[in-house]
Amino acid sequence: MKVEAIQIILDTNVLLAAARSTAGTSFRLLSLIGDPRFETNLSVPLVLEYEAILKRPEHDLTMSHQEIDDVLDFLCETSNLRRIHFLCRAALSDPNDDFLLELAVESNCDYIITFNTKDFLATDRFGI
Repeated sequence: MKVEAIQIILDTNVLLAAARSTAGTSFRLLSLIGDPRFETNLSVPLVLEYEAILKRPEHDLTMSHQEIDDVLDFLCETSNLRRIHFLCRAALSDPNDDFLLELAVESNCDYIITFNTKDFLATDRFGI
């Protein structure tokens, strides 16, 4: 019997941590993308946020913009791209994270992987 893959979303802070260090858990998680045990989910707003944050000069990443684009292309190729047709506004303590909740609901997501767990306390009422 085939087990369904766990549906996840990577918050931008996890991707940034993976780009900063190859020694951490975030990089290890990123290196597991493509593993059949889980599937990542993306939306256009999330990919645009990934790009904007990773290319900020103050992060001083060792990756070039082309390397960042290559990582984002890989994520787009291996993830489920979801269209959001509704708004869950003012559901989270940080309204800037509501689009992640919308993506999670649309993708029937099991987990939002983030370092900002305090901002996502309300997700349990959505089964996330």
